[in-house]
Amino acid sequence: MYCLGIDFGTSGARSCVIDAEGAILAEASRDFGTLDEYERAPIWRDVLWDLVASLPPAIRSQLSDIALDGTSGTVLACDAELNPSLPALLYNDDRAVDEATLIAQTAPPGHPAAAVTSGLAKILWLKKRLGLTGARLYLNQADWLTGLLTEQPGKTDYHNALKMGLNLDALQWPAWVDHLADTDTLPVPVAPGAHLAPVSPHRARYLGVNPNCRVHAGTTDSIAAFLAAGVTRSGDAVTSLGSTLVLKLLSDTRVESSGHGVYSHWFGARWLAGGASNAGGAVLRQFFDDRTLAALSEKIDPAVASPLDYLPLPRTGERFPVNDPRLSPRLTPRPADDAEFLHGLLESLARVEARGYGLLAELGASPLRRVETAGGGAQNPVWTRIRQRLLGVPVARAAHADAAYGSALLARDGQHCFMSEPG
Repeated sequence: MYCLGIDFGTSGARSCVIDAEGAILAEASRDFGTLDEYERAPIWRDVLWDLVASLPPAIRSQLSDIALDGTSGTVLACDAELNPSLPALLYNDDRAVDEATLIAQTAPPGHPAAAVTSGLAKILWLKKRLGLTGARLYLNQADWLTGLLTEQPGKTDYHNALKMGLNLDALQWPAWVDHLADTDTLPVPVAPGAHLAPVSPHRARYLGVNPNCRVHAGTTDSIAAFLAAGVTRSGDAVTSLGSTLVLKLLSDTRVESSGHGVYSHWFGARWLAGGASNAGGAVLRQFFDDRTLAALSEKIDPAVASPLDYLPLPRTGERFPVNDPRLSPRLTPRPADDAEFLHGLLESLARVEARGYGLLAELGASPLRRVETAGGGAQNPVWTRIRQRLLGVPVARAAHADAAYGSALLARDGQHCFMSEPG
């Protein structure tokens, strides 16, 4: 029994194969590079095939289960054969301002689908340009990739469906979403980890995988990172420090605030409360490469607060802890010493994280007890100590920090990943 998880993030994709005990058997990664918008979907598809086909033959022939995760709110319009009708719109695309306003007038107060970057806002924007017959299906990134494997598209998981307008009480599309978007063109919501279908015979032959390998409904990249961290107690959280900064807190109560970009995901008997900021590693990469980041970090005293107060956004627009598409970055003044500048950036990013968890507490989520860290930023011990000083709770690197490992667990355990007892 070998289980494959594949994580599609902002800048690349990673794969992870585990056995029945959770031991890692194989890992790989691929960078997307700089993509033109018309290249996005073709590159994602090619990377998917490459990551599967490049596994050792002995593993491919014994794969029993596959699950994928993708960036939340990344949407494609496509025909019945999954050919995109227009370029995919990424998770942080904020062009659907008029559509978000319409959703806010129609949806229940505070629903995350009312955000300008929501999946539903993007669907309405695409529909306006494609007309009634311009696309057969509107899918999240993970839905589209999963459909490529099964050749039976048309399903989505509850997590990716949330920003498309899912009713979290009934776990189905509500009447107001049908009124706005026509649910015949939307995927059917199912539980994350649910068994969908085997890899199609055609794909199995092409990729050289076990023809009985089962494909499961996926999740979002940040929830896959949460699963990888193995968090099970209410009040424990996972911060994903990748290109963006994503907070997920396991909570006994559900909290939402569209004005702050706060939403809660279904997580069995409990909720995953949190939000996703546009701030994160993408800002650091505008100024430093990995080697320079490591060298400069060694010159920083994490016990001393930086006097620099930045708004570390890569471009105009923020989603959380304030939802404002017009918010502009503030990255000045820049000191002559690059270590001081980096200190200011790391401290400011940590302030965004602290404000985020503080906001969740104000809204009524379970009190923060501990933070596990996933993503590339988890490897920086100086940043970890700065964050712990500002958060006031223990901060550690997750034992498994890659979302691909979480997707592999989802492939292995299916819906049981979300059925842990409240702690």
